[in-house]
Amino acid sequence: MNSPNVVNEDRHHAVLDELARVVARERNRIEPIDGFSWPEGIRMAVNITADYDTMLFRRALGEPILQLAKGEFGGRVGIWRLIELFDRHEIKATFFTPGRIGELFPESLRAAVTSGHELADHMWEHRTPKELHWQIDHIARTTAALTQFIGRPPVGTRSFYSNDALKDAGYLYNSVRSASQMPYYLADQAGENCLIELPYHAALTDTQFFNFGWMGSSAEAQRLSDPDRVLELWWEAFLAQYERGGYLNLCLHPYVSGRALRIAMLDELIIRMKQYTDVWFTTCETVARYCFDKFPPRTLRP
Repeated sequence: MNSPNVVNEDRHHAVLDELARVVARERNRIEPIDGFSWPEGIRMAVNITADYDTMLFRRALGEPILQLAKGEFGGRVGIWRLIELFDRHEIKATFFTPGRIGELFPESLRAAVTSGHELADHMWEHRTPKELHWQIDHIARTTAALTQFIGRPPVGTRSFYSNDALKDAGYLYNSVRSASQMPYYLADQAGENCLIELPYHAALTDTQFFNFGWMGSSAEAQRLSDPDRVLELWWEAFLAQYERGGYLNLCLHPYVSGRALRIAMLDELIIRMKQYTDVWFTTCETVARYCFDKFPPRTLRP
């Protein structure tokens, strides 16, 4: 029997060479913001975001009816609890919303806009087509759907659409990658069609802790976390970013965090964070416009 440490040398080098090419290619697309600072009197910014995909994601995965029902809870109950929580704390959140939600749960989108929250693109049906012409079609559909509620086109997305298609549609920022802990600029391969990227990390996403059967996981891989444990993890993440004068992007899902115990946990987390009066709780659009205004890209082209 071969030792597990014995590998095919040619294949090993091929993999490393490809990794080096990917890193070099990505380096040409990414521009950190040198000398970045928040507005005077602000030490860090917090974007509380919600991916409002309800049962659309469950359908995209071809999951059974009980999983679809979990998603439907988000549109019927969870979204309203989150809006009420944010309003009570006078926090403006960003709801990344598939265009189809405008057909399924329009009342909730009207309520979110009335409360001053941001609606941003989260694909048409919570999936990104590979073909560019279909990406353009989906972006246009969602933009039109959300514009009906906002009164103007959205400017943000959480998707893997191509930068050129997003820029052509008037988008300013994306919030789907995590190449840095701070906002940074991301362009296409030619260094053009630059967007601001507002990074978030899976460790700050509720589904990783609270969604039994996440992404078709096997029985032995399924775990549910205690809300108190997640509270302390997220609190420590907040403190680490506060110490650095950094940035925190918290990603929630109405069908996950809209459950009563988790709403109570989020309430406690927000209470703790708001003890720090130099923390900026705002929308992703506000942060993106601040970055473009005060720290425009230096080498990448819009």
